[in-house]
Amino acid sequence: MVSVSVKNIVKTYGDVRAVNGVSFEVSKGELFGLIGPDGAGKTSIFRILTTLLLADSGAASVEDFDVVKDYREIRNRVGYMPGRFSLYQDLTVEENLTFFATVFNTTIEENYDLIKDIYEQIKPFSDRRAGKLSGGMKQKLALCCALIHKPDVLFLDEPTTGVDVVSRKEFWEMLDKLKKQGISIVVSTPYMDEATLCDRIALIQEGSIMSIDTPDNIVKSFPKKLFAAKADHIDQLLKILRADPQVESCYAFGEYLHLTIKSDDADIQSVKEITEKTGLAGLEVKAVTPTIEDCFIQLMETENKTK
Repeated sequence: MVSVSVKNIVKTYGDVRAVNGVSFEVSKGELFGLIGPDGAGKTSIFRILTTLLLADSGAASVEDFDVVKDYREIRNRVGYMPGRFSLYQDLTVEENLTFFATVFNTTIEENYDLIKDIYEQIKPFSDRRAGKLSGGMKQKLALCCALIHKPDVLFLDEPTTGVDVVSRKEFWEMLDKLKKQGISIVVSTPYMDEATLCDRIALIQEGSIMSIDTPDNIVKSFPKKLFAAKADHIDQLLKILRADPQVESCYAFGEYLHLTIKSDDADIQSVKEITEKTGLAGLEVKAVTPTIEDCFIQLMETENKTK
């Protein structure tokens, strides 16, 4: 069963086309990720799906309800956690939860089983004003408020941005538990490492989707052997390798450079020969397995070449 359907959605702001003919579907109970940098169009898509923004063209539905004609029904069936903390800063944790429960004609107690695991972590701070909470605690409170009415679909727009590593890990563990309860989850993130935690992902850049598949399948589709190289002067190594006619692509990746070679027969030895010509000290070369970030960069470079 399809939980979310998006067909050729277009949204422009003046001369900027923020969403450029985007289409995808999310199955019931699926954890689907929109992966891309700031300005890729993720928030505009979320606002269209949560009936806060009208698309210029195209169609979208949530739980078989049209986002334009059936906006009231959709608002009762979805939970939305925007990228920026949007709860009432001057209300306490408990007052925020009670307020949102009242808006949806329910109570904290009625759907307590759904939020129990999350709420137990913030319960000791129930009398603290929301504005005084840490980033991780604000995140958990916002998720509780988005879940308080037991939504069918949960939309989370960059929920872990600005949150520490431990809280990020805890948050994704919470999402996994929610998914097991049958809630469809659509999450956006600029963090490529979080893509592997989704069932399927859409890689999006400049309002267009470059690829949709499972994280494993996207990694397997990487078209070339990938190598990593570093030297004592890595900036010089990057400049030289990018100018080498045998090198297809080369970019910084942590403490290494990731590169592909134009020849399909490239191996460690041939890459070593290319790097040794630079004459730089401290050279190290190894074969590596592509990541989602490597796939994103490769797809982006391919699209740029075709423009």
